Amino acid sequence: MSTSEHGRNGSSVTMRDVAKIAGVSVATVSHVVNDKAGVRIGEDARRRVHEAVIELGYRPNALAKTLSQGTSRFIGLVADAIATTPFAGQIIHGAQDEAWKHGYVLLVANTDGNEAAENEAIAMMLEHQVHGILYSTWFHREIQVPEALHQTDTVLVDCFAAGNVLPAVVPDEEQGGRTATEELLAAGHRRIAFINTTTPSPAQTGRLAGYRSALEAAGADFDESLVFPAAPEQEGGYAATSAILESKATAVFCHNDRVAMGLYDGLREHGLRIPEDVAVMGFDNQDVIAAHLRPTLSTVALPHYELGAAGVRLLLGLEPAPESGPQLIACPPIRRHSI
Repeated sequence: MSTSEHGRNGSSVTMRDVAKIAGVSVATVSHVVNDKAGVRIGEDARRRVHEAVIELGYRPNALAKTLSQGTSRFIGLVADAIATTPFAGQIIHGAQDEAWKHGYVLLVANTDGNEAAENEAIAMMLEHQVHGILYSTWFHREIQVPEALHQTDTVLVDCFAAGNVLPAVVPDEEQGGRTATEELLAAGHRRIAFINTTTPSPAQTGRLAGYRSALEAAGADFDESLVFPAAPEQEGGYAATSAILESKATAVFCHNDRVAMGLYDGLREHGLRIPEDVAVMGFDNQDVIAAHLRPTLSTVALPHYELGAAGVRLLLGLEPAPESGPQLIACPPIRRHSI
């Protein structure tokens, strides 16, 4: 996937080769070679690019010429691991469907968190003059924006940068925590425990805030002793079981579905039934877990498909980006049989 032609020696010459010789960015080479209108580039930089083009014998191929005319129908998506993550791969699915709906094709690069591979992927997409790039992570977190992303329109998906330097779409963690707690309140529970993660993250703070606000709105006092920190995995939920039972809680909101799975195991070892003795609510809607526990797990879904679709809409200017902060995507409840 490289905008290149054969040089004088018969080897493939890319824009990156020209950029390296000229001491400029790939984007600058693209603008000069394609005579992009309205772009300010100094005469010295232009001269160095032209000299490098002659030295290397670089000739843009037909694809590059087509793209330089502003007819690119490509959108890039650079991801750290979501293509190999069971449920977060829905981000790609949502972005792909939305792109196709508007006449664009998605170019996907999965980098496995490798910085060199990430920079290479972004450079290749810039060579192809993509309409813009979606940059996504497999879990919601703050990132440092790769410098090359500032060379094209970029939307962050399931992540955000300090200072709101780029538009972003992320899950509404607080709303999700509030919704999970409201489901338990609606089932008649008032003494509701919350197993929260020990990992600092927007999910940790947002879901706790939602839990608190739902309790307060229902007139149920927030009791800090009912919040139990645990590793965000099956072992964490299992380890928290005894403390949960000692708290006399009748319902438990779990930070994620893996924690809920561990809690299921712990409750069964104590001879307790779900939901008759203790109701359980998860978070994530990781289908391989939630839909296959017995009883099936009520949970709140992370809106991965909609995150991808919304990212494309922001990139294409079909929806306005919020003036401050990321665009929040709602986390819907998935009602099954554990409450």
